[in-house]
Amino acid sequence: MQDLTTGSLTGHLLKTTSFMLVSMIFQTLYILIDLFWVGRLGTDAIAAVGLAGNISFIVIAITQVLGVGSTTLISHASGRKDQDRAMFLFNQSQVLAMMVAVIFLAVAMALRHQYAAEQSATEGMRVATEQYLLWFLPAMALQFAMVAMGAALRGTGNFKPGMIVQTATVVINMVTAPFLIFGWGPFPEMGVSGAAVATLLSIVVGVVWISFYFIDLKAYLRFHFAHWSPQPRVWWEMLKIGLPAGAEFALMGVYMGVVYAITKPFGAAAQGGFTIGLRVVQSAFLPVVALGFAVAPVAGQNFAARKPDRVRAAFTAAAGMSAAAMLVVAVGMFFGAEALMRIFTKDPEAIAVGVEYLRIVVVTFVPSGITFVSSSMFQALGNTIPPLATSTLRILIAAVPAVFLARAAGFHLTWIWYLGAIATLLQMTLNLFLLQREFRLKMDGAHSPIPQPATVGIITGE
Repeated sequence: MQDLTTGSLTGHLLKTTSFMLVSMIFQTLYILIDLFWVGRLGTDAIAAVGLAGNISFIVIAITQVLGVGSTTLISHASGRKDQDRAMFLFNQSQVLAMMVAVIFLAVAMALRHQYAAEQSATEGMRVATEQYLLWFLPAMALQFAMVAMGAALRGTGNFKPGMIVQTATVVINMVTAPFLIFGWGPFPEMGVSGAAVATLLSIVVGVVWISFYFIDLKAYLRFHFAHWSPQPRVWWEMLKIGLPAGAEFALMGVYMGVVYAITKPFGAAAQGGFTIGLRVVQSAFLPVVALGFAVAPVAGQNFAARKPDRVRAAFTAAAGMSAAAMLVVAVGMFFGAEALMRIFTKDPEAIAVGVEYLRIVVVTFVPSGITFVSSSMFQALGNTIPPLATSTLRILIAAVPAVFLARAAGFHLTWIWYLGAIATLLQMTLNLFLLQREFRLKMDGAHSPIPQPATVGIITGE
């Protein structure tokens, strides 16, 4: 365990953010390289991987639910220096993750043929999708265990093992994929299935590797099978914190669906320009996403340790770092928008749409960064309902008027981008207001210990 309740908050944030950022950069690199190799197999193979990617969004949303709840509660226990409870919560999170993984795998495997048939435009695409899913779905099921263990370590302030293991699995995946896809050397030529098998092998290695961090008898968190008896009340403690965070992710998927539907009449070039612009923006936000992952356990430990000044200071430091970083990125992207678009496409219409999108959306970079950090602070305080509410409001303001405006004469795609910018500014304002309210309710004038669920008997066996 790393004690985040003492020492430089900025130092803690920078250190933990750097670990998360390395993992995210490698993950992004893997996606691009994997697409490069699969692209050599043709359109059907690319489309098959794309359909599987839709399922991975479901997995990410569910693991977000489990990860946020585990990190928050374990960071609170760690902040109180309550190792017994932290270990109990860790073991319960593993049981919950395994149960959800088994359900996911059973349902997904049962429906994979139907999913491939209904979503595929050609017979070749259907076959490729089924081949890919046969190996990809077990890989996704194993992700639940790896994410749950990584989230537990983050709750104790230990980001390094997760970074090392995740980076290693990405490297293994990148290296083995072409050998299994094309049958290089002694390996069989598996085609699109090879890409999925490479993913499965890398995650198996990752799960085994990260498990060793919990076997050492001196480890702060370790496997303790006496704590594996299912405790639905404890699971609910995790889920009520994590569910709103997962719902936020799902809302973003809904909004993207609305945007793609609106852009469809403008043609493939418009959709392509928006898609490229969106990917560029998502890449630009990697540092802020990493910072958000870092600030939750830092603030969570200090909140549980009854150090309100450090909690507020953690937010101030993180918000300042986020705003500064995103301001630099916004300025660079505004002036370099056309050059960025030309890296990915030569279509002048797609470039025009992408440049227009980027030069409007950069206005939201600073407020979006602050919003992301403030949402992570709500996780640290154990109340994820406010950011879900503001996120829902933002989606409604951005999406509902856009649907109606799309039918108006003279409608232009820039109207959507401006609506999104207004909604983002409003969300940041509401998040900051609600966060100050949360600070007053949970920290101002509070000196008694944070109430804990009655789990002493469960932990000690009394």
